[in-house]
Amino acid sequence: MDFELNDEQVMLRDTTRELLSRSYDAEKRNTVTASGQGWSTEVWGKLAEIGLLGLPFSEDDGGMGAGPVETMTVMNEIGRSLAPEPFLDAVLTPGGLVAEVGSAEQRAKILPGVAEGDTLLAFAHDEPGSRWPNQRVATVAAGAGDGWTVTGTKNPVLHGDCAGTLVVSAALPDGGVGLFLVEADASGVTRKAYATHDGLRGAQIVFADAPAQPLGDGGDASAAIIGAQVRAQAALCAEAVGAMGEALRLTTDYLKQRKQFGVPLAKFQALTQRAADMYVELELASSMSLYATMSLADGVVDPTIASRAKLQVSRAARHIGLEAIQMHGGIGMTAEYPVGHYVSRLTAIGHTLGSADDHLRVLAGKVADYEMVEIAE
Repeated sequence: MDFELNDEQVMLRDTTRELLSRSYDAEKRNTVTASGQGWSTEVWGKLAEIGLLGLPFSEDDGGMGAGPVETMTVMNEIGRSLAPEPFLDAVLTPGGLVAEVGSAEQRAKILPGVAEGDTLLAFAHDEPGSRWPNQRVATVAAGAGDGWTVTGTKNPVLHGDCAGTLVVSAALPDGGVGLFLVEADASGVTRKAYATHDGLRGAQIVFADAPAQPLGDGGDASAAIIGAQVRAQAALCAEAVGAMGEALRLTTDYLKQRKQFGVPLAKFQALTQRAADMYVELELASSMSLYATMSLADGVVDPTIASRAKLQVSRAARHIGLEAIQMHGGIGMTAEYPVGHYVSRLTAIGHTLGSADDHLRVLAGKVADYEMVEIAE
């Protein structure tokens, strides 16, 4: 099997890298993330202009009809540049749910606007006191005349502070979990925005009999939600690989430039061995991220595969992040230097949709499902 990017995918990677590299350095990112919105509408417009925001949607829905490999390639470059734009939270996850579950009318109304950068979505699913993988949904949907309403609290809603349309999960009267479209400015919707430690944005959103429209034909959408989380976990893995690669590059460059006792730090064998261990962890994480991506490309949406990838990537991210900070010394903790921001983002990724410990428990709980387990000596 050929794991190399083809010519079109290389062009996509290089185009994305050039755009984000020109848009962000450490100082520019700090300025943008400190702003009220936390990301750049100018960069968002450029992403739309070159077609990246429509990448995962079919051509009939106003997109480009690209596959998982293309979207993960973009996520890798987002991680590499630490771009704060909500490509995952406002396009891939909620847009993917609309594309999969939504009716033809809903897709035609929403997805072209997403692809053009005019419509911002958010997926409101997580709730206070709920933790992956046991995510109970206390928000309830109720019939109201010819329509529906939803009532409950969602938090955190990643980039829910700026979304115009919310894809909301809610318990159905007859059982199961449904998906509903709720306008963020509708009556009964209040939201409180906040910044996260990695410089991004989230919101707590309270629904009080807020008018809602069922996504698609209605009914239980639990399988679609699980599928969306699997795709999001794979995307987070791809983003983390990009961030880890850049953190390693910054660290090795620093070891070559910084001198101690009159010689570069790279001359100290212990430090070069630790840098080599970081490289090994990065390669393992890259392989597992590719495994998750290729599985999706083959049409296999498997939570177990996602957990395997997320476990390895989260462990690698922690190791690479801690080593990057320590080998940089005090400068690694300063806001002006980028490596600390990479570690902060990697930490956030490691706790989104399950930490390493969470995924380890999930995988350990499935050992009995296999007929034979062999332990190599």
